[in-house]
Amino acid sequence: MNWITNYVRPKINSLFSRREVPENLWTKCPECGTMLFHRELADNLNVCTNCDHHMAIAPAERFAALFDNGTFAEVKVPEPVADPLHFRDQKKYTDRLKAAQKTGGAKDAMLVAEGEIARTPVVAVAQDFTFMAGSMGMYVGNAIIAAAERATKRKLPLILFAASGGARMQEGILSLMQMPRTTVAVQMLKEAGLPYIVVLTHPTTGGVTASYAMLGDVQISEPNALICFAGPRVIEQTIREKLPEGFQRAEYLLDHGMLDRVVHRKRLRDELVTIVRLLTRQPPAVKGDLPAPKPEPAAAEV
Repeated sequence: MNWITNYVRPKINSLFSRREVPENLWTKCPECGTMLFHRELADNLNVCTNCDHHMAIAPAERFAALFDNGTFAEVKVPEPVADPLHFRDQKKYTDRLKAAQKTGGAKDAMLVAEGEIARTPVVAVAQDFTFMAGSMGMYVGNAIIAAAERATKRKLPLILFAASGGARMQEGILSLMQMPRTTVAVQMLKEAGLPYIVVLTHPTTGGVTASYAMLGDVQISEPNALICFAGPRVIEQTIREKLPEGFQRAEYLLDHGMLDRVVHRKRLRDELVTIVRLLTRQPPAVKGDLPAPKPEPAAAEV
């Protein structure tokens, strides 16, 4: 009996037991609840294949889809003081930073890159919402300034992808100081006559919306993105009235003149190429990696 219990039964159970499936193979859409296979979701640029909900996408993944052949050069950002206020809530701010860096592998909530889209050189900046909700701290301010300085020096357009919950509370007044700092950086671009294009993604809120995210020459948004300073729930509780359907969503803001475009993520690259080349007075990009066709010789007059 011991032989059956100790050897035969475990052997049979091991043959017919279910294999453990890694948790990161499937992602549940927060909008419709559909379970999406990770490869299928990545191929669709983190857009739900069922309901078309645009999920958060890491800056490196966004840039890989944006730049030609997925290649770009990262622009160095000056490192700020790690914990200027020695802030502590449930745990130390430095511990929160280390945990966020370990989870996503990024230094902070913003990545600056330089490369070409359809052979058009640009500087691009993208916020990472998975890093402490994309909150705006001193590093984010330094990143935007570094991007503006690089664009001004190289005479290139600047494209910014915003995704943030607002200012970073652990840096207090120093995080709020990034609002005027980034506004000055944007003004540098305008004085140099360089295009500044902003792509608002879900969500873009708080002090980010009140500064660099709404100062673009062209304002684009991904579908159904929440774009606001104070959230709809806070406004409803304050005014004690029911807000209109879709209030503070991208389509609502487009209808009320606060946005120029609402563009699906899969069509966003082509839209940016068209706008950048138009603003820099370049001819339209040629589809495919081919040189522009030579003009045909004029026919001889008879």
